[in-house]
Amino acid sequence: MIEGSMSTAALTTQGDTIVFPEPLIRARIVRRPNRFIIDADVDGTGNETACHCPTTGRIGNLVLDGLDCLLSRSRNPARKTPYTVEAVSVDAPGTGRPAWIGINQSAVNRYVEQALVHHLLPKIVTAHTVLREQPLGSSRLDFLVDDDTYVEVKTPLDNLQVALGDHVRTRPSPPLASTDRLVKHIGELGRGLKAHQRAVLLVCFLYDNPGFQVRPSSHHDEVRASVAQAVQDGVEIWQVNFRLDTTGVRVARHRDLTGRFRS
Repeated sequence: MIEGSMSTAALTTQGDTIVFPEPLIRARIVRRPNRFIIDADVDGTGNETACHCPTTGRIGNLVLDGLDCLLSRSRNPARKTPYTVEAVSVDAPGTGRPAWIGINQSAVNRYVEQALVHHLLPKIVTAHTVLREQPLGSSRLDFLVDDDTYVEVKTPLDNLQVALGDHVRTRPSPPLASTDRLVKHIGELGRGLKAHQRAVLLVCFLYDNPGFQVRPSSHHDEVRASVAQAVQDGVEIWQVNFRLDTTGVRVARHRDLTGRFRS
């Protein structure tokens, strides 16, 4: 049973695949003029179309110009941008079957919900009921599963752990500074264990990340201490890799990282 305020009717799950309502469109990025827009050549004619960029932050240290991307089409006639950029590839442009890096962080919760409901994360939890956006302390956490397991989802994009070819341009990355939400939510998870059986932080990637590595931030010591305290309180930390293509998303693998974060 699925409960909560957000409908998942646009997504279906067939076997181990979370299927998009329609296939994504392959295009070529021209430039990213600002945080909200990516200009893309959609039909290969050189004409530029302004597309919505679903993440306002950095996408690793990539210069996106010239990279291939995947677009979803908007069916909202009132929207100014007809497409959303769902993924980029650092493979050479024109590669037949490139590996895609999903960049739509707001879509990840929909994928996680489908994965929970359809039992695609068996090492973590087998869900019978899933509630979205549930209050815990002063926070609203992403999921409450079976009334006894809180699940919070994080999708890092600032540090891409992929190999880059010579054709990929990069720019220096400033130190990561925005960690307030992570500290708040993982603290709430730890404190919530006083009344609930389990609390899980899912670190999700929309590509097959070989092994999550923490990028030091300007508040590294504070974050490390908060995470270590939450783990001591019983919070579990899991990595989930999704693999994305034009038709849908699959769970590539999921692994328990909790032991790495014990102080």
